Amino acid sequence: MVVRVRGNETAKPVPSQPNKLARQDAFWSEFKIRSGAKLFGEAEPADYVYQIREGAVRTYKRLSDGRRQIGAFHLPGDIFGVEDGEVHRFTAEAIVNTTVRVAKRRTLFTSFAKGNIRAANNVRHLITRTLEHAENHLLLLGRQNSLEKVAAFLLEMDHRLEHPNVMALPMSRRDIADYLGMTLETVSRSLSSFRDEGILSFTEKNHREIVLHDRSTLAERATPV
Repeated sequence: MVVRVRGNETAKPVPSQPNKLARQDAFWSEFKIRSGAKLFGEAEPADYVYQIREGAVRTYKRLSDGRRQIGAFHLPGDIFGVEDGEVHRFTAEAIVNTTVRVAKRRTLFTSFAKGNIRAANNVRHLITRTLEHAENHLLLLGRQNSLEKVAAFLLEMDHRLEHPNVMALPMSRRDIADYLGMTLETVSRSLSSFRDEGILSFTEKNHREIVLHDRSTLAERATPV
């Protein structure tokens, strides 16, 4: 299945030929979501469970004063949209062009109850990983100052992206600021400070592409004094 959406709409599936991934697992179908498109909104029915195959998704809430608080960044392999209640607590948007696998929540979890142990263990592992990311976010927000928060964020992304030579961040600095509870200017100053120290550099192509030269010093900067 494929999704075709405009950037400000919630993604709606339209039928197409089953893809290879869907044939391998009857519970999951594959969708393509354009950058900026909404997968689901806060308080909408939580009928589906999502897993990212390619791309990235942000989940966020709008605060009463209009500010956006990003709760999580979801990267390839991550499962999201699993709710304890019947509606979503966050809005989910594609940060870049993204491919997701989607399963009916009721069908998926009913299959687990009927003894699909392998699938249940795989999903449980991925959900546990998502919970670990949420716990790390809480610890990150508890850092004392902006340099510690940004350093901890970079180390988190470096770990999740498996320590690449060039760390290509899908999210913008505005996204990072809304994730860390900081201003855009403070995030930019912190990154510039690490660059001036020689801890990291940016590629000529894009300031979202970061080379970490000194991970040990960056880890020191992430540790509260």
